[in-house]
Amino acid sequence: MSTIKGRIFVSCKREKHYSRELMLDQHALVYVYAGDLEISYADQSHHFKTGQTVVIPRHQLARLMKVPVDGEPFRSVSIVFPTEMLHRFYSSKPPNPAEERWKGHMEVGPHPLLENFFQSLVPYFDLQDELPPDLAEIKINECLTLLDAYAPKARRILAALQEPGKIDLAEFMERNFMFNLPLEKFGYLTGRSLTTFKKDFKHIFQTTPGRWLTRKRLERAHYQIAIQKRKPSDVYLDAGFENLAHFSYAFKKQYGYNATQTPNQPGPTAPLP
Repeated sequence: MSTIKGRIFVSCKREKHYSRELMLDQHALVYVYAGDLEISYADQSHHFKTGQTVVIPRHQLARLMKVPVDGEPFRSVSIVFPTEMLHRFYSSKPPNPAEERWKGHMEVGPHPLLENFFQSLVPYFDLQDELPPDLAEIKINECLTLLDAYAPKARRILAALQEPGKIDLAEFMERNFMFNLPLEKFGYLTGRSLTTFKKDFKHIFQTTPGRWLTRKRLERAHYQIAIQKRKPSDVYLDAGFENLAHFSYAFKKQYGYNATQTPNQPGPTAPLP
């Protein structure tokens, strides 16, 4: 279940929960009350345990796994920072322009006052009524004040509010093709309109985004099944497919046999039409 209190909400999962693509429109902070949180990017995964805090920047492609531990449900509190509040808070203390833009998430070290702040939120989620928006804003400002005092590096993420600029399309797509996003989102994250994204993509890869994405995702799934011995039902989401039926159809069309009959060696890649 997920209880929403303005821009602060609690997650409680009694079974392992594997999220789909995560790409926040706003910066966020997650504090793990109990259980394990795994954040998976295209090429690496990071684990956070009870008592750990992580700042997740907006426009960061990832997947989340929430894992109960020792029979206790996974519990976390998340704070999503409204852009207008961050503008106000950091207007007089912008990040140092000499510092490089922070990439990926940032773990926030423990501090007694931060710990007390997160514990102070617990009673609100036992109430029947929604947390009033004015109170949520007070708590978010309190959180920002504590972070600025005791985890000042977080400013490098939270004060960065610019839109994505134009980046290397080929490098980005090769790293993130397994994330199942609309083409408009891929375009946005590479600093392009949909029209420019398609044009640049065709120039670089000599095919359409749809065909290229399908081929790359199938190659990834084939490797995981044939070499890593994973089941088709365990890989189709990780490879970027919406559902198992679509994956199974596309797999057989490309390789000529069912995913459940994959040989032990990687099969040939069907040429793009």
